Amino acid sequence: MATDARVADGGPGPALHSTTFRLSYADTDPAGILYYGAWFPWMERMQSEWFWLNDLRQDELKERHGFWTVTAHTACDYLEAVGLFDEIRIELRLGAVGRRSFEMLHRMVRTADDKVVARARIRIVAVSPGIDSVEIPALLRRHLDAWAQGARLTPTNSDQPTEATA
Repeated sequence: MATDARVADGGPGPALHSTTFRLSYADTDPAGILYYGAWFPWMERMQSEWFWLNDLRQDELKERHGFWTVTAHTACDYLEAVGLFDEIRIELRLGAVGRRSFEMLHRMVRTADDKVVARARIRIVAVSPGIDSVEIPALLRRHLDAWAQGARLTPTNSDQPTEATA
């Protein structure tokens, strides 16, 4: 996969999307410290919402566009401890884009002190309905190119997206 100027924590540019939430008991271990696996459902929610906001619903890709995406790899670096009731902002950025896959970068920030507490990388692969890896389809490539420029394509009444700022 080709790499570019974006780094593991998403670099200095603005996030494509973000959401803020407060950690609850479901996110923590008995000591009240974040359970290590709790970041992954939050990252999935963020990513699914971003795709949905861009008219790339995961549940409709195969039927509407003849491809879908699957997660091929995840990695998460835990940088600071966080605990019960900490308010967290998750920021989503685009990482490296290759021929068949691309990366979404997540940065988790504790809002009380604006400290990056974790960062993650999720590699997503484009696949055919038969689940064979394929080159990133033109529709998805147009979105990725727009996202790399800090813009997004917004759906219209036709199947042709139009460019708009994020």
